[in-house]
Amino acid sequence: MRLLPAALLFGALSTSLPLFAADVQVQVLQDKLDHPWSVAFLPDNQTLLITERSGQLRSWQPGKGLSPPIDGVPKVWANRQGGLLDVVLAPDFAESRRVWLSYTTADASGRAGGVVGYGRLSDDNRQLSDFKVVLEQTPKLSGGANIGTRLAFDRQGFLYIAFGDNFASSSAQQLDKLSGKIVRLTKDGEIPPDNPFVDRQGARAEIWSYGMRNPQGLALNPWTQQMWESEHGPRGGDEVNIPEKGKNYGWPLATHGIDYSGLKVPEAKGSEVEGTEQPLHFWKVSPAISGMAFYNSARFPQWKNSLFIGALKEKSLIRLQVNGEKVVEEQRLLENRGERIRDVRQGPDGYLYVLTDESNGKLLKVGLPDTASAPRG
Repeated sequence: MRLLPAALLFGALSTSLPLFAADVQVQVLQDKLDHPWSVAFLPDNQTLLITERSGQLRSWQPGKGLSPPIDGVPKVWANRQGGLLDVVLAPDFAESRRVWLSYTTADASGRAGGVVGYGRLSDDNRQLSDFKVVLEQTPKLSGGANIGTRLAFDRQGFLYIAFGDNFASSSAQQLDKLSGKIVRLTKDGEIPPDNPFVDRQGARAEIWSYGMRNPQGLALNPWTQQMWESEHGPRGGDEVNIPEKGKNYGWPLATHGIDYSGLKVPEAKGSEVEGTEQPLHFWKVSPAISGMAFYNSARFPQWKNSLFIGALKEKSLIRLQVNGEKVVEEQRLLENRGERIRDVRQGPDGYLYVLTDESNGKLLKVGLPDTASAPRG
């Protein structure tokens, strides 16, 4: 466990985060997962749904382990970063049994894009029926990179979808395309009438905000009710943003990273560009951030007001201490395991549930010793 000095982070951060002595405890609940990408908890607070990028949706229960692949999942295009990606439950899942999925498909030319839809999960969790495609990222631009497609619901029941730029950077600024955008739909997949570009000719009415590169995390802040997003920069410049209605988050005009060639991004005009928003937090050297989750449980008080984000290249779990709309400190966990972290979610028991992105991927249960979690006087 490593506490990073403020000098390595964005801006002048405080050092208010205590470096507690208790070691993080990790339990391997499941291995032999094929590049797991996302996890969601069913309302029984025991059963998890897990996506594998190669195209399988499975359930997992303590004492029962991993299920066979659930029937009825749409066929996916599983290449490079594409495949079966995010899974979230509808807000009314207890009544509707509706499960939302994001995944990739390709056209006849081999170009790929993200697809989002939902089906009904059977009561025995073995079948997904009546799957309906709600939104497809068109035109398809990707050769398998910068797919994105994280999903999250807000408290009003609106669905947010984070689409990557498909490695076609200029498309993130083009409002007639869904690449490089945050999309907002109703719980039934319709376009809300108050979306910002509903009445703009030539713009996609689904768009909520734009100028994103490759979103990998999307989570609702439980204290402010704002949606937060995290994304890969190019070479450097990974970001955390709060995507607001109609706003431009800069890519590729504004970035804190450089091109993979080592030169400046061709379209970039600087790290700050008029008419674009600055990230809430960024890394000059990319950890290659992935899924993220806010921690809002009393189980481990040391983790109060934290945002956890996986890191693929750095092979760690990043903990950001959050104060309002500011990140005030940063910490690294699970570094000694040497595993790419793809997703993290807070479980109903207050533990973190973490997926490792490997061909022998794991489901990890992460917490602190019981003595460390007890409130201190």
